[in-house]
Amino acid sequence: MSNAISASDIVIVGAGSAGCTLAARLSEDPHLQVTLIEAGNPSQYSWLDIPIGYFKTVGNPAHDWQFETQPETGMSDRRLPWPRGKGLGGSSLINGMLYLRGHRLDYDAWAELGNEGWSWDDVLPYFQRAMNTDRPLPGDGQGGPLWVSELPHDELSDAFVAAAGRSGIDPTADFNGGDNSGAGYFRMNTQQGQRMSTERAYLRQAMKRPNLHVISGAQVTQVLMQGRRAQGVAWIKDGQQHKLHASQELVLCAGAIQSPQLLQLSGIGPSQLLAQHQIKPLIDLQGVGENLQDHLQVRPSFRCEGVETLNDVANSKWRSARDYLRYQLTRTGPLATGVYRAGAFLSLNNDEQHHWPNVQIHFGLVSFDRPHQPPHPFPGITLSACMLRPESRGRIQIASADPLARPNIHAGYLKTESDQRLAVSMVRKMREIAAQTPLSNFIAQEHEPGQAAHSDAEILDWVRRRAGSIFHPVGTCAMGLSTDPMSVVDTRLRVHGLEGLRVVDGSVMPRIVSGNTNAPIIMLAEKAADMIREDLTN
Repeated sequence: MSNAISASDIVIVGAGSAGCTLAARLSEDPHLQVTLIEAGNPSQYSWLDIPIGYFKTVGNPAHDWQFETQPETGMSDRRLPWPRGKGLGGSSLINGMLYLRGHRLDYDAWAELGNEGWSWDDVLPYFQRAMNTDRPLPGDGQGGPLWVSELPHDELSDAFVAAAGRSGIDPTADFNGGDNSGAGYFRMNTQQGQRMSTERAYLRQAMKRPNLHVISGAQVTQVLMQGRRAQGVAWIKDGQQHKLHASQELVLCAGAIQSPQLLQLSGIGPSQLLAQHQIKPLIDLQGVGENLQDHLQVRPSFRCEGVETLNDVANSKWRSARDYLRYQLTRTGPLATGVYRAGAFLSLNNDEQHHWPNVQIHFGLVSFDRPHQPPHPFPGITLSACMLRPESRGRIQIASADPLARPNIHAGYLKTESDQRLAVSMVRKMREIAAQTPLSNFIAQEHEPGQAAHSDAEILDWVRRRAGSIFHPVGTCAMGLSTDPMSVVDTRLRVHGLEGLRVVDGSVMPRIVSGNTNAPIIMLAEKAADMIREDLTN
């Protein structure tokens, strides 16, 4: 262990969507010394900037932690891949880039749980502060670092929106105004055809400030405590061990998997779990690693005719060359927009809250047997649906006291009957949409699940064998009142019972949001920056 202990006012662990945002905002104060520590290394890999490049980066160990679940009982005992971004920008380096805030009732529900200051009206200004766009809609922000762009229309996505309308889902021009109900085109975190990661949006300019120090290729192994106060972190870089002292605040932004893992390794978590691994409990916080929620994705696919899909591009050297050249010359075309341009939010099996969608559909211009495997050798599309507010819960638990060992991920998919019923209903709804004109005009046949899956039992069996994560894990360090035995942080994101230690990432969401999670996580960090500055002043 190195005897030299360097120091910083604020130490942030993890340079993902939250960490980059928080480091940039806190370092705006020239009187604060901020250090950001990231396990991944900076990269010049060209596919990180190309929006459709996640087909090249997900599963690449240079940019992806390559986590996977334990065998999932509800998913035919399969281990499901859980990609998580590695490097400056974290998962915003490899995600699908869709800009979605969720529904206003998501945040109002947080507030109703006792989390004062987290209602929709409270968080909306932070969404707006982060955002920039050249075609603002009501409720948008302008002038922020995070660029949001419109997606080009195409005949297949237009046909999906029209078919959704014929199946009772009204069109909408904006998924981000507080009510995301309807079908329409998504917006994406890109600028001039390039991925807008949080490294590019927030960190790149901030790194020019003398009061922000970024350490890459350094994996944090422990939170260092003195009594009940966080003093800093221990970390490893190039096989050498180091310590870093945080004189004011230590903030974990390591994500829904690694923030609870790091707390547990440091003696903060369920005492019975820590005892199993001979870790001395500093504080018995039963909620650390519990309350895990994710969006389970069900993906019926369809064989098309009379139209070009991304399958055709991927399977043709000349089409691939055509679109790559187009992208290099104009920053437009399929490489600039990703797979999902259009989608829908709707309610199924949700009579009491029909105004609060519980299903999201992503309409994909590609079809495949497994994500990040080659597309089918025929023209194809995918109607991918996820259950937005699952009742099933999972957990994250350390597998050993070795800080470099991967934690056990128990996603807990389809534990409840209501989630099982909703999964079946989603498949039936997507079939209904696919059967409507004008989308049906392009469909030759259903490829999967196909005619063998008709009854509820047959459809559910297919879901268990084929569904997967859409990679939105949250909730494992849930925000809540100190009287809630399963909450981990308070409304200012401070860990209960400790001083100088906060968690700022998707793990603090008490309930998962009704949509993609990246924009809400950036919002969390924007709000956290204000709270940290206020608390330091006081």
